[in-house]
Amino acid sequence: MQTIQNATQTNERKVTSLLECLDVKNGERKVLAVFDQLIEAPNWTQDGQSLIYNSGGLLYSFELATGTSNAIDSGYANQCNNDHVLSPDRNQIAVSHHSKEDGQSRIYIFPFEGGHPTLITALAPSYLHGWSPDGQTLAYCAERKGQYDIYTIPAAGGVETQLTDTAGLDDGPEYSPDGRHIWFNSTRSGLMQLWRMNADGSEQTQMTFDESNSWFPHVSPDGESVAYLTYRKDDVAPNDHPANKNVEIRIMPIHGGEYRTLAELFGGQGTINVNSWSPDSTKLAFVSYRLGE
Repeated sequence: MQTIQNATQTNERKVTSLLECLDVKNGERKVLAVFDQLIEAPNWTQDGQSLIYNSGGLLYSFELATGTSNAIDSGYANQCNNDHVLSPDRNQIAVSHHSKEDGQSRIYIFPFEGGHPTLITALAPSYLHGWSPDGQTLAYCAERKGQYDIYTIPAAGGVETQLTDTAGLDDGPEYSPDGRHIWFNSTRSGLMQLWRMNADGSEQTQMTFDESNSWFPHVSPDGESVAYLTYRKDDVAPNDHPANKNVEIRIMPIHGGEYRTLAELFGGQGTINVNSWSPDSTKLAFVSYRLGE
């Protein structure tokens, strides 16, 4: 989850954003573009030709072949944060947009090529993270009655379903490619750790157990691996994922087990909030940052 305010707060220091691509097999990093403003959270499109990122409340399409970015028309949804997801059929984009009326994050859907947004979650705050493989359901983190939990709602709109109800923060829900599971991160065991549950909320199972704070599990399209972001234990509170920290991108097998560090970088909030696996499961897109004076 994220607000527009904390996304752009850098203590008045100039931010340079590096859009990068990481080979998960050999760890090779490639800088695709450098931006003199804050950009966040790249999604890889299903055709492998573009990356979708957010900046300044809008979404942009970065064309890999040309290295050019173009704004995507999202109508009145012009305060989007870094919680955005592409539909499985590539026809739509779902976003978390801070509504004009009260500044709270709600989920909207609009056409992939741009157009008028449709409100999906009337209740706020709601922070989108996952879209089921069959295109029927959205998964998100939401605060209701003072507690943040995982919820789902029909992508066409309707009544939301609460899946978790445990003390502590539950965040970052994302479907596995077969639709059987939802991965998420939770502080219920102390530090922020990765968890997995059945898509109906049953069998909630802890999947990481190390002395780090782990966020945003992203399952590879081939269903074999999970990439995620970690903060050092003493750098952050377990329920916080700030910008401008030394972090790692890690990977582990889908069934759990020993992790491998893919990259160490300066980032955090905005680096890899949403799934950014390439369609062939060989690369990850992410954003690292530099701070000027």
